[in-house]
Amino acid sequence: MGFIEDQKWRYATKKFDATKKISNKDLDVLKESIQLAATSYGLQLFKVLIVENKQKRDLLQPASWGQSQIVDASHLMVFCNFTEVTEEHLNHYAGIKANASNIPVESLSGYMQFIQSTLEARTPEQIDTWTAKQTYIGLANLMNAAAELHIDTCPMEGFDASKYDEILGLSDKGLAAAVVCPVGYRSEEDTTKDAPKVRKSLEDLFEVV
Repeated sequence: MGFIEDQKWRYATKKFDATKKISNKDLDVLKESIQLAATSYGLQLFKVLIVENKQKRDLLQPASWGQSQIVDASHLMVFCNFTEVTEEHLNHYAGIKANASNIPVESLSGYMQFIQSTLEARTPEQIDTWTAKQTYIGLANLMNAAAELHIDTCPMEGFDASKYDEILGLSDKGLAAAVVCPVGYRSEEDTTKDAPKVRKSLEDLFEVV
């Protein structure tokens, strides 16, 4: 039941303690939790920017409706999706899959052609939406791992994605900001930290068919 208790402990932290920093050891665990997230075909068509530069974070705060979490949290993680799937992405995946499975990369040609054909059937807009959705799986893994370590998080969609793309130079990398997650430790001044968790009942949420 540790997982459930951790989920009851966590909440979307509104005010972080700017004096508390995540250790390198715990940060490595959080990064690995994102790395191990499930993604469609295993392609991992996203990148996570860990914004440490204070000037960048100061610029990002106004693009985040002025929310203090952007500058006060120990770390700011910006989940970015690749807006298109390139041949380089597919070749890279084939290479690491062949290496992990100790098989010739040529033996994957049929599987890679299958992936290619499914992607070609999608419009550019559908590809962008699909890859953006993948970031949320990584975000969920991050939040769950953080809760186990009693590290606070605040998943945020309240930001101007175009401003993020501009400030972080994402478009030049074929990326777009999808979702943001400040990570750190709650402040004792956060008035929401002791608020009751509001959720639908199990009866309302689930239906057996």
